[in-house]
Amino acid sequence: MNEIPATRASTRLDSYVDRYAARTQGMTASEIRALFSVASRPEVVSLAGGMPNISGLPLDVVGGAISDLIADNGAVALQYGSGQGDPTLREQICEVMRLEGIDAHPDDVVVTVGSQQAVDLVTRIFCDPGDVVICEAPSYVGALGVFKAYQCDVVHADMDEDGLVPDALRQAIVATKASGRTIKFLYTIPNFHNPAGVTLSAERRPEILEICREHDILVLEDNPYGLLGFDEAPMRALRADEAEGVIYLGSFSKTFAPGFRVGWALAPHAVREKLVLAQESATLCPPSFSQLAVSSYLQRHDWQGQVKEFREMYRQRRDAMVTALADLMPAACQWNVPTGGFYVWLTLPPGIDAKAMLPRAVTARVAYVPGTAFFADGFGSGSMRLSFCYPTPERIREGVRRLAGVLEQEMELRETFGALPPTRDLHQRSGYDSPSTDLT
Repeated sequence: MNEIPATRASTRLDSYVDRYAARTQGMTASEIRALFSVASRPEVVSLAGGMPNISGLPLDVVGGAISDLIADNGAVALQYGSGQGDPTLREQICEVMRLEGIDAHPDDVVVTVGSQQAVDLVTRIFCDPGDVVICEAPSYVGALGVFKAYQCDVVHADMDEDGLVPDALRQAIVATKASGRTIKFLYTIPNFHNPAGVTLSAERRPEILEICREHDILVLEDNPYGLLGFDEAPMRALRADEAEGVIYLGSFSKTFAPGFRVGWALAPHAVREKLVLAQESATLCPPSFSQLAVSSYLQRHDWQGQVKEFREMYRQRRDAMVTALADLMPAACQWNVPTGGFYVWLTLPPGIDAKAMLPRAVTARVAYVPGTAFFADGFGSGSMRLSFCYPTPERIREGVRRLAGVLEQEMELRETFGALPPTRDLHQRSGYDSPSTDLT
């Protein structure tokens, strides 16, 4: 019997693998997306995703605004629009940013499909393969995915309980320049950091800006949580004190609703022009319907009062999270107490690997995000991000109870059988001072 030899192509899952551009090698699913199908099951308490809890929105008001929008202005809402975004909405965005001390002109605002697209557009117009982006350690997984897709090298700089450490930023800059590489910008989330939950202190903000001025490095300030502080008025934005050296990114996903996918970038005038061109080549224009719906909501509703309600709801959930951690977690665990936003950063006892433990946690019907998702270099196995924004306080406590049970079993196994072979963890970083996992 004659056998037909199998061709190499016929054994591939993807017969197009030889045709893709080199940059597609950086396009991989994030650990959060991989968790989504499991974490969304009703029997699983998800402390993983950062979904805003929109149950407090006045849906009757939102529905009425959308109905009137279609009835009164449907021909515009359902048509193509400007690549820069609706002029009225851009004016309203300037009013929103004024709460953080930013004095901006609508002409320098570019509306985007969520602030995630703004990160993509900025990276697209600034970065060539091999260019360096400096990021906090840890950093937002969505931004790390963008940088990887554009073949950037990420260099991490340490954080502590007061946010990005100025000396760590200096060391990262000096070491990168000494290696002959080009730094394109610093990517930072100064307020209620995702995933670390910390906030850059007011004392450090001028120093961070001065370091970047000294080295001629652009700052990309990503601030989706800035209005969601629990105890104080909004912090003054970095952009409020540096108009030319900072590109500011904002979003209505956390303060209104993520389903509209409306964000923005505030950029120096010359950069604004490039962003509009990049926007037009990517989408032609941001969706007119979403923009006008958000604009109508801002006009017709007490949106600042709504944000205040969100802040109180998330504060209650934060309190439920930290109380449950204090009551139920093993004593060797450490965590911070965020003053706003959605997240707690938890450090595990020595020798426990959050990524290796995750399947057992899911079996116990609780989900979290391992710390490795938030590092470009594979570190972070000894930490995890816990999100308190979506579950009710009762579900949060139950999720922490289940997680504590899994962790106790993991510690018992380690005590019985010994530690696993050492994995790369935060304290093994090299090149400059390793970031502390103690964010308490």
